[in-house]
Order: sequence, then structure tokens, then C-alpha cells
Amino acid sequence: MKEEILMKFGKRIRVLRKQRNWSQEKLAEETGFHRTYIGMIERGERNPSLININIFAEAFHLELFELLNLD
Repeated sequence: MKEEILMKFGKRIRVLRKQRNWSQEKLAEETGFHRTYIGMIERGERNPSLININIFAEAFHLELFELLNLD
């Protein structure tokens, strides 16, 4: 179950990034995270903190609940 939610969140980040035609490097610039961290999130290899999830939401100009809509 834990791995499934990480994969869904990573896919959501990748979809949002690609919708904006952003590279991982561009998303890294927008969030202040390292590009490799972005890649690990997108692959479901990292479990981001709530603070980092909020940083992603701000970078995409979304409310937290909108970012966490994983369906």
C-alpha cells in the first residue's frame, strides 16, 4: 500500500510537470530541490515530507488538496 501511494504521487508530479512542458531541471529550479530528488519522487522511490509536498503544490500553483487528488 505504501509503495502504491508513492507511485501515484510520483505519477501526479510527472503529469503536472509534463503538462507545463517543464524538464526535471525546471521543476528543480521552481522548487529548490535537486533534479535527482525530483526523479526519485517521480519513480516513487522517495517519501516526501508534507512540507515538500506543499512546495510542489506552490510550484504548480495548486492548493494542497488539488495536488493530492491522485485518482
